[in-house]
Amino acid sequence: MPIRLRFAVQGLRNNRSFQLVAIDKRRRRDGKPAELLGVYQPHLNPGENKKVVEWSVDRIRYWLDVGAVPSKSVVRLLELGNILKPGHSWERRIPETKASAEPSSQESSPSSTGTKQAAS
Repeated sequence: MPIRLRFAVQGLRNNRSFQLVAIDKRRRRDGKPAELLGVYQPHLNPGENKKVVEWSVDRIRYWLDVGAVPSKSVVRLLELGNILKPGHSWERRIPETKASAEPSSQESSPSSTGTKQAAS
């Protein structure tokens, strides 16, 4: 069963809170999770000057060790909380651009087309 670490949305439209959950990746966004790992409240309450993040670091590390794959937004939050260290396996990688590969293929195709025309 493939497990993902992702956010489930709770609350009203303008006052959302997000629950960090371990859940089967085939389930819907707000489906029943395998385990609740934490709560992220991005809005500031009156009198507060910091956003609230409550999580169980031991359980998050357990799920990562077992092979759960975090979503991009969870990776970003775990990096900010120093749970994921630099050089982790879920680091955002820039894919190789096809632009660098295309000129070589374009250069070979006109020359091959030109040789075919000359040979005919």
